[in-house]
Parts: sequence; structure tokens; C-alpha cells
Amino acid sequence: MPQPTASIRGYHAHIYYDAASRERAARIRELIEMNFTVVMGRWRDQPVGPHPQAMYQVAFATAEFERIVPWLMLNRDELVVLVHPETGDDYADHAEHALWMGRKLELKLDFLRNLPPR
Repeated sequence: MPQPTASIRGYHAHIYYDAASRERAARIRELIEMNFTVVMGRWRDQPVGPHPQAMYQVAFATAEFERIVPWLMLNRDELVVLVHPETGDDYADHAEHALWMGRKLELKLDFLRNLPPR
């Protein structure tokens, strides 16, 4: 049975970087903050949760998807970006419903398997 898209409460984009690409990530972050309605997460210079690399999170409403995702596709400056919905099932959102720009990173999905549904 198909899952209704109404179950999507919002989205997260994770912008991955390393020491060599942090400046590019900062430039993209600034442009996102200036041009979109988002909630910016903290800089995470070390892997956190299921994320195997430094990153920051960008949270946005479903209505903003059509604006920010195409922009990221064209302006990610070779950084890896993960976009996923927020349905309350963190494992499925990251493992099954994910959209990757650039190479797909191996997430630590076992971390998410143990989280209770929200």
C-alpha cells in the first residue's frame, strides 16, 4: 500500500564537508540562510549520529522543497548532500526515502534502527 505524502512533516538536508571543503560549505550555508526559509543546524565538525562525516543540517518545510532542492542540485559546489523527509521513522527516512546529490555515503544505519518512532 502506498504511503501518503501527507505523512511528510518537513525535510532535512545534510551538507557534508571536510577540512578542505569547509569554506565552500560555509559559503553555501550563508546563501541558504539568505535565500530560503530554513532552520540551520549547528556545524558538526565530527561525525554525529548516523552521519559518517562532518556536516550541518538544514531543516525546511515541505513548501520550501521545490525551491531549495533544485537550488542545491545546481549550487552544491561538489559537496555531498543528503535530503530526506521527516515522517517520524528516522531509519526509513535516511535508508529508504533518501535523495543523494554527489556520491552516496555509508550512513551508520544501526544507530537509527534503535531509535523509537516519533
